[in-house]
Amino acid sequence: MNEIQLLYAENIISRKTKYPTQELTFSVGVKNVSYDKQVDVIWAGEDGEWHTLAAEYHDVWRHDTECWRAVIKFKLKADQSLPGNIVFGLRYRVSGMEFWDNRNGENYLSQADSGVMLGHNSIIQNIGFVGYFEENQKSAPVTVAIDRSIAAQNVSVHWTVDGWRNTRVAKCKKRLRYWDLTTRSNARNPNQYGVEIWTTRLRTGKAFKLQYTICCDTLDRQIWENHGGKNFIVSYPELKVMILNLHCYQEENQDHKLSVIANAIDEQGVDVICLQEVAENWNEGHGDWASNSANIINQRLATPFELYTDWSHLGFDRYREGVAILSRYPLSNQQGRYVSDDQDAYSIHSRKVVMSQINVPRMGVINFYSAHLSWLEDGFEHQFDNLCAWANAENYQHVQATLLCGDFNITAGEQGYLKVVNSHQYEDQYLAANNEGLFESIFRVNDAHWGQALADDYRIDYIFMHKDSELQVTSAQVIFTDQDYGQVSDHCGYIMTFEPI
Repeated sequence: MNEIQLLYAENIISRKTKYPTQELTFSVGVKNVSYDKQVDVIWAGEDGEWHTLAAEYHDVWRHDTECWRAVIKFKLKADQSLPGNIVFGLRYRVSGMEFWDNRNGENYLSQADSGVMLGHNSIIQNIGFVGYFEENQKSAPVTVAIDRSIAAQNVSVHWTVDGWRNTRVAKCKKRLRYWDLTTRSNARNPNQYGVEIWTTRLRTGKAFKLQYTICCDTLDRQIWENHGGKNFIVSYPELKVMILNLHCYQEENQDHKLSVIANAIDEQGVDVICLQEVAENWNEGHGDWASNSANIINQRLATPFELYTDWSHLGFDRYREGVAILSRYPLSNQQGRYVSDDQDAYSIHSRKVVMSQINVPRMGVINFYSAHLSWLEDGFEHQFDNLCAWANAENYQHVQATLLCGDFNITAGEQGYLKVVNSHQYEDQYLAANNEGLFESIFRVNDAHWGQALADDYRIDYIFMHKDSELQVTSAQVIFTDQDYGQVSDHCGYIMTFEPI
């Protein structure tokens, strides 16, 4: 596709209230050229006055293409008329470049109350798709716009709420008039642009996640709309967890980097953060809360999280060095405990872990541990055994998952990692999200030939989840690299998302 193209536009006038309202919707596909981008709809109504309407990111549409959406609504008043027929073009600005989709300067025309107009080269679109459930939502509407020229005979939605272990099929009905199941609005003059509207509603009950794809039967073929191979997904928010070693105040431009971290947490929508090498001034062993790096990050969030932190030992001869857990959800059962035999505050081999229980909506109670263990030669194996024993003791019946998070100072694939594998309790979630076949060989099949597969994987920061947990990882990404927010530590960070099984 081009750098920017119209997917569809809607022009609907509703007369359900005393004063008619007109709603304009624009769905736009743009090539993902760079992270920072601006997408606008430049439009004018019947009064001839031009306006700029900013679009917002909606979701990933294809592997290298994003969907952006812009919506605006007008109410007829004594001193304000409705836009009526509109003309418009689309503008995309990114990396100092500007791209347009405006029909080679002639602009698009959308007549008042005409319903849906498909973009060029488009024959089927999932109109009004929303990728999230509202609180206590029990069903999901599906509205499909289809180019009349393909002569659709039947339209159906193939859907699942259990990861395709069971599949259901819902038949769609063709509407003689445009009818939007989401807004409950209709257009009086639909199909002016050769578009048919087919609708259905999926009864999802208490499901956490819905996945579906759309099938259109014509006289001679089947046409599938599966959202670029990803399927359409409607879900409650996943749990998003970040881990990061802060490098104990050893960074240049340290204060700025703490702000970068806080900004990333806000922008990425992280729910729980496990930090290591959290530092505050030594102050003769009494500490200094105002200088605590986890506290500073927390205070710079748009809305501060709950925070629990504890320190292990003197770091770099001037700091109390420790670990922390931050959470947007309430913390309970907070504990800090040495997992090392050495508990001397002046010894770098003194290692303390903090834990907290977090009751995550729709997922239940999860035990989080923020850990910074020693290198293999300095006691990792014994410390890991102590950590596992502690975690197992806290794994009561009501606990849905246990996550050991942080800097374990073991390189993926080497002896310390083999210790984790052979415990047959905890599994590497980054590997589970990014290399399913290798993960299965290592943690499920125990294939003796996997050893060389992680030779180029130099991770020492992990989220290890107990194998009996009622969660599953859905994605894992590296953060704080030259490609996103920049380096903020001598470690990169990791963000992983989880959903119920």
